[in-house]
Amino acid sequence: MNIAEPAPAKVNLYLHVCGKRADGYHLLDSLVVFTEFGDAITATAASDISLKIDGPFAEGLSAADDNLVLRAARYLAAKRGAKGAALRLTKNLPVASGIGGGSSDAAATLRACATLWGTHTNNLPAAELAAELGADVPVCLARTPTRMEGIGETLSAVPALPPAWLVLVNPRKALSTAPVFKALAGRHSGPAPAMPARFDRVQDLAGYLANCTNDLAMPAMELLPDIADLRSGLAGTAGCLLARPSGSGPTCFGLYGDEASARAAAAQIAARQPVWWVVPTALRVEAG
Repeated sequence: MNIAEPAPAKVNLYLHVCGKRADGYHLLDSLVVFTEFGDAITATAASDISLKIDGPFAEGLSAADDNLVLRAARYLAAKRGAKGAALRLTKNLPVASGIGGGSSDAAATLRACATLWGTHTNNLPAAELAAELGADVPVCLARTPTRMEGIGETLSAVPALPPAWLVLVNPRKALSTAPVFKALAGRHSGPAPAMPARFDRVQDLAGYLANCTNDLAMPAMELLPDIADLRSGLAGTAGCLLARPSGSGPTCFGLYGDEASARAAAAQIAARQPVWWVVPTALRVEAG
């Protein structure tokens, strides 16, 4: 039996850094969404746990013991009793790109192995996942629009989001999260403004997001100035309602109200910058 699970890209529509704990973890407030485009995990019954990686960005990853997919499978196996799984990761997202590829892969692995082994993931404690596998894994396990606070363990529902499209753009240059947080150097902000009771149109969502920030954008651009070019390239396309880096970058997103505008913008950017990775994708506005 083969179990397939999508590992969608995770996008931080806003990201406020509210402070830093004594243990070094930063306190966040972020509106997290997921896209239809992403990586994929396949799990097949086996006598032990193994991993193979394919896809356009497979070269950037190793199947060594520290791979988050293997760590997630072994974490669940330890919780549920020793089990085996032959895992395949199809890597469609750039590595170290600020769109949660590793965390989404780990969450998809938990889902796939839980199905394969006849267990459930809905009783895994979020705080424990954040500590063991990474701060973004709990929200990636939910893979629905969510407000994420604390170090990633405090998740709350948000008003239903309207249908929307994103264009993801990456310069094909990696940028690790840790140096970006280090470069932040205490430039913290408070929580985001209160959300409205509903977002009737994508323009309403864009208007709310315009009053929020990504506190990691400036330190990310200081480390990799290409990010400013990505953002301005998106902002200059017809129909773009908002453009900014996701998370710690370097991937930037543009927010669009319809598929035609997003696809036209993606084609325009790809023609002007053929080296860049450019993908138009629908927003996942419901769980699944």
